[in-house]
Amino acid sequence: MATKKSRIETSHGTLAVRETDGTGMPVLMIHGNSSSSEVFRNQFDGQIGQDFHLIAIDLPGHGESDNAIDLDRTYNMPGYAAAFTEAMLKLGHERAAIFGWSLGGHIGLEMIGLYKGMLGLMITGTPPVSAADLGNGFLPSPHMGLAGKEHFTPEDIDAYARNTCGEPFDQLLHDAVKRTDGRARKLMLGKFAEGVGRDQSRIILGDTPPIAVLNGTDEPFVNVEFVDTIPFSNLWEGKKHVISKSGHAPFWDSPDRFDSIFDRFLKSLAPSWKA
Repeated sequence: MATKKSRIETSHGTLAVRETDGTGMPVLMIHGNSSSSEVFRNQFDGQIGQDFHLIAIDLPGHGESDNAIDLDRTYNMPGYAAAFTEAMLKLGHERAAIFGWSLGGHIGLEMIGLYKGMLGLMITGTPPVSAADLGNGFLPSPHMGLAGKEHFTPEDIDAYARNTCGEPFDQLLHDAVKRTDGRARKLMLGKFAEGVGRDQSRIILGDTPPIAVLNGTDEPFVNVEFVDTIPFSNLWEGKKHVISKSGHAPFWDSPDRFDSIFDRFLKSLAPSWKA
């Protein structure tokens, strides 16, 4: 599957874009903290990438995108949501499905109502909580301590890269963490804790497109049991999905099982795209 790479100018900075040449419904895939769009290579190289037009954009300060022009404006969840909405419209995609992983899921939730053409959203490794509920949504761990740290030592880089996706480890994970603008981590987590952005536990109770929730049973950072108690107004298939023996990144550690559910979700949205 051929992947096209390009760069697009936005008011938040120049962003790096990857797209497959699939002719089906556009699907925006949003990566997590200190990662890059390369983390979705299994989907880009597989059947999903052939059947759908996958689009993955490196967050400002991540991957091959430039650092943010205005750090305070961009390095937070509403800022990222605004940047990606602007990018999608400039790319000519007024309607698309969205997959958000970890921080990417929070960004996807912030895009509800902002990106008017959102056909549906799948979130993985993302507890939709308010700032007051951070302690319930996430499990305490050294990894979470690094999530908002500005300056990484070589040991921090290695630990974060190895823990985020689990196995198999790949150099691209290390390179993504090493490249990330540490100010993005510090500002994003600090502003989230301060309540910058909307209460995501309320967003999911409002007027939303279908939202799919998929987590690994061995999720090391998110309190999946707590997520299971959170109500949604429009939960896809009426239940939250789990993949056994999978961690924080099922699309990476269990791509075949992840893709089968992801494919079913996307195909359920395709009729509304064609309408």
